[in-house]
Amino acid sequence: MLTDVLDLLACPHCGGDLDESEGALLCGRGHSFDIARQGYVSLLSGASKITGDSAEMIAARATFLDGGHFDPLRAAVAEATAADAAGVPDPAVLEVGAGTGHYLATVLDALPGARGLGVDVSKAAARRLARSHPRAAAVVADIWTQLPVRDHAVSHALSIFAPRNAVELWRVLRADGELVVLTPTTRHLHELVDLLSLVRVDENKTARLGASLGGHFDRVARVGVEYPMALTRTQVDQLVAMGPSARHLGEQARAQAIAALPDTVTVTASVTVSRYRPLRQVPIAAR
Repeated sequence: MLTDVLDLLACPHCGGDLDESEGALLCGRGHSFDIARQGYVSLLSGASKITGDSAEMIAARATFLDGGHFDPLRAAVAEATAADAAGVPDPAVLEVGAGTGHYLATVLDALPGARGLGVDVSKAAARRLARSHPRAAAVVADIWTQLPVRDHAVSHALSIFAPRNAVELWRVLRADGELVVLTPTTRHLHELVDLLSLVRVDENKTARLGASLGGHFDRVARVGVEYPMALTRTQVDQLVAMGPSARHLGEQARAQAIAALPDTVTVTASVTVSRYRPLRQVPIAAR
C-alpha cells in the first residue's frame, strides 16, 4: 500500500517528502500526484522517452508466470535477497522494471515484515503491481531519470530481466544494502531464438553488466540457474508475447511459426543471479 511506503518516496520535482491526502500524494511545495483507483501513483517528472510494456505484454507475462514456469527463477531471487537479510532493521525492497510484481511478491513472502516498492514506466504494469502483494506498493516512474525514492532509503533492490541505472540504485540503497540482479545467459530460450526471431542475448552481457555497475558496486555472489521447461504451443506464444520480441515479430508470422511446432517443446531457462553491495565511497566523477 502506498501509505506504508511514504517515508521511502520523494517528490520527483523537488525531492521533498510526500504525504497522502484525499486520494493524492502531496509535497510541501504544492506538487500533487493523483492516486489511481487501482492503487498506484504516477511520479513521472515529465514525459518519458521509454516505451513501457503494453497491456497485452503484461497480460501474457502474468499468465505465463502464473503457470509456474519461472518459479525456480523466482525462488533463486528470493534466496539471494534473503541470504544476509536476517536482522536487517525495517527491510524495504525496491524492484525496478517490476512488471507484474511476481518476483517482488516472492521476495516479500521470503522476508516477513518487509515492505515492497515496485517501479515501472508502464501503467499496465503498475495496475498489476498494486495488487501483487499486500505489502507491495506500485509507482510509475522512469528509472533513467531520478527515481522518486529518498537517498539510502531501501535495504534491497531488484533488477530482474530489466535495465539498471547504477547511479540511481547506488543512491537509494542503504550503505549496508544489496542489489540483486537476474540476467539471461546465451542459453536462455536458445531453442526458440532463430525459429521465432527472438532478441538474442549478447555474448558479452556479463562483462557489460560488470562494467555498468563497476565503480558503484562490488559483486559478492553469483549463481547460475538452468533447467528445461516443457511448453505447449500456447505457452510458447505467451513467452514470446510477454517480452521485447513481441514488438519485432508480427502476430501473423509468430502464429505461423508457432503452429509449426510440436505439441510440446522443450525450452531451456538459463540465467545468472548476482548479488552486489554498494561501495561506501564513489569517485566524484562517477556520481
